[in-house]
Amino acid sequence: MSKVSKIAYKPVGLLLGAAAGALAGFAFKEVWKVVSGDDDAPNATDEERGWGEVLAAAALQGLIFAVVKAAVDRGGATGVRKLTGQWPN
Repeated sequence: MSKVSKIAYKPVGLLLGAAAGALAGFAFKEVWKVVSGDDDAPNATDEERGWGEVLAAAALQGLIFAVVKAAVDRGGATGVRKLTGQWPN
């Protein structure tokens, strides 16, 4: 990929990353509601919640964020290749 293409992709990548974060946050809240029956996921410092619940919420949140980010990054890279003929690095 040329230097110009890499520079041009940076702002697109940042926007996609922000969108992925927002989408993942929404998805996590909805999945947590279904899985736990509770509207709010526990914070690590929530004294009323046990270790298992806190760590399960963190693991689920990490999984969802990683999957959404990978899907958005892959989709963005595929789109760049379609537009430029080159895969972004």
